[in-house]
Amino acid sequence: MVEPYKPLYTVREASRVLMMSISDTYALINSGELPYLLLGSKKIRGSDLERFIESYKPEEINHEKTTEGPR
Repeated sequence: MVEPYKPLYTVREASRVLMMSISDTYALINSGELPYLLLGSKKIRGSDLERFIESYKPEEINHEKTTEGPR
């Protein structure tokens, strides 16, 4: 969860929030999808992290319909 009032996250912290590997988080940074600041090392603003998360739409579950009725 993005912590309220936490202005900056390290890449490691951001990867925990995003529940993905650090290398995948760096891939998002290097592709320009996740903005960062260079302050000694790469840091992600909390507001940018929230915006990135909110930009994704929830995946719809694809329920396959069958022609058979309930059993």
